[in-house]
Amino acid sequence: MKTGTKRPRLNHVAVVVNPAAGRAGPGAVGEVERILGELGVKGAVTTPGEAGLEACLRAALDTKPDLLAIVAGDGTARAAAEMVGPRGPLLAPLPGGTMNMLPNALYHGRDWKTALADILTDGVERRVSGGEIDGHAFYVAAILGSPALWAEAREAARQGNLGGAVDRARRALRRAFTGRLRFSLGRRPRAKAEALALMCPLVSRAMDEGEDYLEAAAIDPAGALDVFRLGFHAALGDWRADPTVVVTRVRAGRAWASGPIPAVLDGEPIQLGPVADFHFRPVAFKALTPREAEVLA
Repeated sequence: MKTGTKRPRLNHVAVVVNPAAGRAGPGAVGEVERILGELGVKGAVTTPGEAGLEACLRAALDTKPDLLAIVAGDGTARAAAEMVGPRGPLLAPLPGGTMNMLPNALYHGRDWKTALADILTDGVERRVSGGEIDGHAFYVAAILGSPALWAEAREAARQGNLGGAVDRARRALRRAFTGRLRFSLGRRPRAKAEALALMCPLVSRAMDEGEDYLEAAAIDPAGALDVFRLGFHAALGDWRADPTVVVTRVRAGRAWASGPIPAVLDGEPIQLGPVADFHFRPVAFKALTPREAEVLA
């Protein structure tokens, strides 16, 4: 993720609000209008009608804004990033949902109102890289194999609930699709694992922001003991240290299975075909983020 130094000129800002999103709420439109007014920023705030969020996003982009800000969930954030692309206006996917994977990676724990005020006051452009798998974009992480199945275990571990993390990891293993995931990473030999995680430079702890790779982690617990140890490392925030996790860097690869591959892209579950190709995208979109990247308590 490459950061600019100059504050971009914002002559027109379009803001799309989904009041039904987890952290937006019915008063979100009024709050956005208040912030724009207090900062003297010209903008239009819209909400999805019967046509839905995608149509609302496209209509906002049709107004040719300098910045498209959204207060919505993970699926809308990913859809907006894909619509904007590397040649579109600046994007601010604010944390209005429940998990907020992409917003939290960009705004470091700020709530959406604080993040909006900060970027309108002294925001800078950041070029965000990402990945693509089977035609679907992701900007934080993709998990293939038993994705949604691991999400609950990960959340429990993050909250320090080790017992719950282990129980949910066991349940994930029992519910995993029949047959292990096969994959190839670049020119490396083919391999098998229970799941494959692909992390973008935006969140990878193993890579610098400017590196042009995805971090690939093959996750392969063999039994209850491995599951317990994986949960223990996850609770400590260092699951890559577990011997059942093999980590490498990759620009492109392929995954395949005997049937459709379940996956999670930036927190959103999807189903891929039996064969899925993936690759790194150097510039996926341009985000407007606070100049200071510090975490707010």
